[in-house]
Amino acid sequence: MGDRGIGGLLVRLRAARGWSQQQVADAYNALEGRCTKTGKEIGRYEREVRFPIPYTRNYLAQVFSIDVAALDHAVAFSKTWRGQEHPQQQPAPFPCSASGAVSADASVSAEFARFIARCNADELVVEQLEADVARLARSYVSHPLLELYIEIKQLRDGVFELLRGRQRPSLTADLYVSAARLCGLSSHICLDLGDYSSAATHARTARACAEAAGHEAILAWVRSVESLIAYWSGRYEQAAHLARAGRRHRAGGSTGARLAGLEARALAIAGNGVAAAAALADADRAREAVREHDDAPGVFAFPAAKQFAYAGTTHLAIGERQHVRQAIACADTAIRLYRSAEDDDRSVGDLFAAHVDLARGHLLLGDVDGTRAMLDFVLDAPPERVSASITRRLVELDRELGGPQYGGTAQVTQLRERLQHTARTAASSSVRSPELPT
Repeated sequence: MGDRGIGGLLVRLRAARGWSQQQVADAYNALEGRCTKTGKEIGRYEREVRFPIPYTRNYLAQVFSIDVAALDHAVAFSKTWRGQEHPQQQPAPFPCSASGAVSADASVSAEFARFIARCNADELVVEQLEADVARLARSYVSHPLLELYIEIKQLRDGVFELLRGRQRPSLTADLYVSAARLCGLSSHICLDLGDYSSAATHARTARACAEAAGHEAILAWVRSVESLIAYWSGRYEQAAHLARAGRRHRAGGSTGARLAGLEARALAIAGNGVAAAAALADADRAREAVREHDDAPGVFAFPAAKQFAYAGTTHLAIGERQHVRQAIACADTAIRLYRSAEDDDRSVGDLFAAHVDLARGHLLLGDVDGTRAMLDFVLDAPPERVSASITRRLVELDRELGGPQYGGTAQVTQLRERLQHTARTAASSSVRSPELPT
């Protein structure tokens, strides 16, 4: 809105420091002591899609070492320029004969203005929602599901209630984005507990919310969730199709690599090794195209460690000896990257998956000792941390160990007993879980 507006001021302040939008967000979060801002949100302020509220302006002033009054004046100028705040003007005189009709007409406009003002959500509500969703998305990666599902459900239901009320159209779109993400988290919970029907229901609602918001990146991410549901339901060709459909959206960030990785894994399980290898190459190219920091929080991001984990599973499914060796290398890299990550970004589920893939890789190369060593990390874990997908992998590995080529030795028999015990206790833990959000 010109040089005097808040957008132009923030751009100048950032450029003077040579910072990216994410660096501004990082500095803000360090001052506030919470991870509430992303580079994307700073971009919204610069484009004046949203104005920073007074609470936010106080921290931005500290980030840039300026008087908060400068930010207040810039916001006031931008709002005035856009017609959100007009100085009072004296009405022009009207002929007496028309004054009654004009007064009545003005009353109608005034009543409509009051109707518009009756909103159940403002910028502060939306900002807090986005901060809560980001926190839950990050916590989801490393914390037990049952610590989070009640809060996710309550927050999601609260957003639904807000959307049934009234707010400005720009805020309605933001609320739909939050609803889509929360439904996606609910879908992930059901998926990890093996309730694929409920997961699909949440995913469809997430897609409807993303479409209502017109948000391409969230639509692409929801397609990745739908692809996961199809994959774990045994519909591998549909899983590949859904991932491919997601790649047609303008996602940005690491979502393109996620979708290509999902497509590769599904194609490999479906028996199309050539197409799977091509999709893996697409995933690598998509990763290289990510130029800036991916500011998507937690489960909405697709870190390189997870991409290596998916690649390992894909190479195992293709099955040739050179692919088995590549699978072992990919799983090793995934484990190394996750172990070097911050605690909140360390996905226990993906660490389990990579260890199971390593175990199976060693088994396919005839190394039963290596298989047992890789499984200890999973088999010694608390059963409530073992998701339905990991349980299924353990059952499949137990079945494979029962093949005649392994001879039923005491070592193999003991390992199979441990696999069966872990699978049973993990499944029992899932059954005892409280009722899932629907």
